[in-house]
Amino acid sequence: MSVWQLLAVGLVMLLGLLGVLVPGVPGQAIVWAAVAWWALTDTTPLAWGVLAGATAVLLLNLALRPLLPARRPAESGAPRRTLYTGGAAGIAGFFLVPVVGGPAGFLGGIYGAERARLGSHRDGWASTRRVMRAVGTPVLVELFACLLVVGAWVGALLWG
Repeated sequence: MSVWQLLAVGLVMLLGLLGVLVPGVPGQAIVWAAVAWWALTDTTPLAWGVLAGATAVLLLNLALRPLLPARRPAESGAPRRTLYTGGAAGIAGFFLVPVVGGPAGFLGGIYGAERARLGSHRDGWASTRRVMRAVGTPVLVELFACLLVVGAWVGALLWG
């Protein structure tokens, strides 16, 4: 696969990660499609293994989705940019501190945005808890599953 194709696959995956944060956009499907595109072009056993693992992780996430609370953004009282800030921090955190940095960055981004908006630690933390109850948990689980898939793809590129 050429460098330009790998860059295009990476951009599609980034689009899928951002799509997880936007209601109505099938972020998981976009990430899976990018992995499938890569695996169908680069037909090595490693690529097929990453595709099989990605399929398993994303199907497990889809199976667990009904067990999670529904997304209710209106109940949190926070603006959408708070969730976008948390998502961007989660994506950055995942690659800065592999695996553990994803959830920590997501929570930290939401807390930072809410503290800046509300002005105090107490109000920021209370709002972070409300956001996580109303919207954050299902988004965090879906984002983390997609980040694991993207991380496996990056790992396969680096060490494969």
